Amino acid sequence: MGDVIHALPVVAALDEAWPDAEIGWLIQPAWRDLVEEHPGIMQTISFPRDNFRGFKGWLRSLLWAQTLRAWCPDLAIDLQGLLRSALMARCSGADKIVGLSNAREGATVFYSAVAKVNKKDHAVNQLLAVLDIMGIPKPKVPQFILPQGTLPAAFLISQPFVVLHPYARGEGKELTQEQVIAFAESLKNIPVVLVGKGKAMAGLPSNVLDWTGRTTLLELIAIFRQASFIVSSDSGPMHLAAALQPAKTLAIHRWSDPLRVGPWSDESWIWKHGMLKKRKELGEEFRAPGATPTLEEMKMIATNVLSLIE
Repeated sequence: MGDVIHALPVVAALDEAWPDAEIGWLIQPAWRDLVEEHPGIMQTISFPRDNFRGFKGWLRSLLWAQTLRAWCPDLAIDLQGLLRSALMARCSGADKIVGLSNAREGATVFYSAVAKVNKKDHAVNQLLAVLDIMGIPKPKVPQFILPQGTLPAAFLISQPFVVLHPYARGEGKELTQEQVIAFAESLKNIPVVLVGKGKAMAGLPSNVLDWTGRTTLLELIAIFRQASFIVSSDSGPMHLAAALQPAKTLAIHRWSDPLRVGPWSDESWIWKHGMLKKRKELGEEFRAPGATPTLEEMKMIATNVLSLIE
């Protein structure tokens, strides 16, 4: 999810510079809802990765790759930067393939042109480097065009509420039940909406409304848009929240580098090393690995969020 969101400003810039271009996006089905309503996207092409597992899946992938040849774009841009994505760009029959200098697994061998990136830059700025190859100016402010979304029918919260996304795939990123409880209790009577995909937690305070595993992607977008504030582990939904409400998003980082993979906006909030700062206030010391928040630090985060929404 995060990779797709980081790529949105590239699409917006291409659409603005080349309004007559027909832009297609090769994407996993799970993330299609993020881009199908984008005014710059003419079509989406599904990459059903889950269908390609095992020997039979490998055979299916060969047949699927042949369908890419019919696409035959003038230009293919590989923003994923993996051998797999570079091969798909080559299979598309594109006249020219553009990629990034920090691509992995030997992907650059398949590129016609390589955009130089600074590995310390934020991921959004790294991807925008491909615009240099096309002679397109980089936007002063990245544009994240996302669908409006639709609230779940049973989501009837009308008062101010805080969204907490505690789940994450990376080791050590996910918040524990004790951390969630400490955070929620410190918000007093403010409703805390728990969202994301993870194991449901028991024994949560009465102000927690548990929507874990109960929302579609479009419903999650609508909830983020309605939220008074969003607190999230370093995860795909964090990047979604930061794209929708940058000044009302707080990302909790442990070992990951918030200057490179944190929220994109200087106005977003970052917790790391026991400190809470806006992204524009971070120094190089925030790149170093840190520890997970203590329960007291979770209470401190909640107190600061409370002060920002009252």
